[in-house]
Amino acid sequence: MSSTLERRAVAVGGTLVGEGPAVVIGGRVDLRAHRGQADAYEVLGEHATLVEPYSAADLPAIAERADAVVVGSSWTRDIPLVRSAAGLGLPVVVERRPAASLEEWLELADYCAREGDGRVLLCEGGRLDLGLMRAARAVSGRPVLADVSRDAALSAAAVAAGADGLVVDSAERGRSAARLGTYAGARTAEPSKSGALEFVGPGSLAESRQELSPATALRAAEEAVTVVGALVRPEAPATLPECREAIDRVDAALATLLERRAALAGIVQRIKPVGGFAGRDLARERALVARMALRAPSLGEARLAPIMNAVIEAGLHLAEERSAE
Repeated sequence: MSSTLERRAVAVGGTLVGEGPAVVIGGRVDLRAHRGQADAYEVLGEHATLVEPYSAADLPAIAERADAVVVGSSWTRDIPLVRSAAGLGLPVVVERRPAASLEEWLELADYCAREGDGRVLLCEGGRLDLGLMRAARAVSGRPVLADVSRDAALSAAAVAAGADGLVVDSAERGRSAARLGTYAGARTAEPSKSGALEFVGPGSLAESRQELSPATALRAAEEAVTVVGALVRPEAPATLPECREAIDRVDAALATLLERRAALAGIVQRIKPVGGFAGRDLARERALVARMALRAPSLGEARLAPIMNAVIEAGLHLAEERSAE
C-alpha cells in the first residue's frame, strides 16, 4: 500500500489534475463497448481524452491518439493487459473494482506506476464511495477523479469530498479536448485559452435523480468545480491570469451564496410581524458581523460591517420589490 503523502499532479493532455482548481474531463471512450468488433482508430478519430481498451490490439491506437489510458474496473485482475496498458507511456487512470478495498486499489495504482512512467490517477465510478475516494487521495498523494456520468447531481458532493476532477459524458463526441477537457479558469499545463464558463442556475445541482442531458450534466459538473471548489480547494496561483481566474471562481461562489441569502431573507420578511427596513434588528446584525470577523480576521469587523450592511439592504430592497408585485 502506498504511503507517499507528497501531492503529485498529473497532466492529462493540456489539463493539470491534482494541483490548483478541480477540473472537468469530457466523457471517456470505452472500446470494450465494441467488444473488439470495431477498429480502434475509427472509434477514436483524430483525438480522445480518456480511453479504455478492449484488448491489447487497441493499445497502439490509444498510444497514438489518447491523452490517457483507463484501467477499467471490470478487468483490473487481467494483469497482462494492465501491464501493457501501463507501459504505453501515457498517464494511467486506475478505476476501483467494485468491492475492492482501499489497499487493493492503491496497490494496483502503485503497480501501474512501476510498469509505466509514474503518472497515475485514481478514479472512483459507478456507485460512488466518496469516503473511500477521499481516503485514497489522502493516503496515496495521487490525483483522484470521480466519474459522475451516471449521476451528475453528485458532482458537488464529489468535489466537496476532494475529487481533483470530474469525468462526465460529452455532449458531442467530436469536440476538442481543449474545450471539453477543462472548464474555464482551470490551471493547465500550458496557458489556458478557454472561454467564459456558463453556469447552471441556482438549485439545479439539487435536481438529482432525474436524467440530465449530456450538455446539462457537463454544466452541472463545471458549476460544481467552480462554486464548491472555490470553498474547499486551496490555491496558490503563480501568475496574474491564474490569480484572476481564482478570483473569478471565488466571485462565482459569492454570487451563488448571495442569491441563496437573498431568498432566505425574503422568507424572513414574510414571517416577521414587522418586515422591511423598519424591522431591522441592529443588534443581531452587529453580532453577525462579529461572527464573520472570526472567519475573516484580516478584514475585521470594521471592514465587514459596510459590506454586510450593503448585502442586507440589497436583500430588503429585493423583498420590498417582490412584495409589491
